[in-house]
Amino acid sequence: MRLRAIVVDDEPIARLRIRRLLDADSDVELIAECGDGETAVGAIRREGPELVFLDIQLPEMNGFEVVKHVGVERMPVTIFVTAYDQYALRAFEAHALDYLLKPFGKARFADALKRAKQYVAGHLNREALKQALATLGQVTSRYPEQIPVTQRGRVVFLNTSTIDWIDASGNYVRLHVGNQQYEIRETLVSIEQRLDPLAFFRIHRSTIVNVRSIKEIHPWFRGHHLVVLRNGHELRMSRYQHEAARRLGVG
Repeated sequence: MRLRAIVVDDEPIARLRIRRLLDADSDVELIAECGDGETAVGAIRREGPELVFLDIQLPEMNGFEVVKHVGVERMPVTIFVTAYDQYALRAFEAHALDYLLKPFGKARFADALKRAKQYVAGHLNREALKQALATLGQVTSRYPEQIPVTQRGRVVFLNTSTIDWIDASGNYVRLHVGNQQYEIRETLVSIEQRLDPLAFFRIHRSTIVNVRSIKEIHPWFRGHHLVVLRNGHELRMSRYQHEAARRLGVG
């Protein structure tokens, strides 16, 4: 049977990534895309899809709240999408069939989609699968949630999630948070090693960007891309950053 699917993610780049992967599968029809939880609840109730790819971190109403509003028993087969594996256990408690940890590759996506097809066809036991996969959510992150910086003689602790991008300046790096910037004595390589690689991508030899701060990406020239942030700032992504391009869905 052909599965009708809905993709829910507030990041256009993430929706595009899943859409491209689904385009290659003739067994799945993408019937709607939603950028927020409220729209997702309406679309799921109205369209009655067999499958939904549901981001957990959504504005106003997160993925778990979407499940609550629709009703667990009325939810279609659900594959949660998240950049943070600590959400995995809650995902399975919310009756998820599987979850995709950003950034995921084609093979991992294909595996999750295969499970969804098998479940809809009645070939999988949901409880057994949930118990087997729930252990994946017990991994504890080793990356700090805050970075101390000195400002006017005092130490300020920045939440790493608020950092939009980072650039290098000799033996210093500048952390850009909205319209503010903070300079610390550290190399770009060393701070990159301290940051969660699921959230921060090196897009240039002197630039690291927080993927959740990205609004859109445009082709530029000679293989380069222009990365536009939600605050309007534009960054250049080098054509040599093949891994970042692949993970952002433009490679």
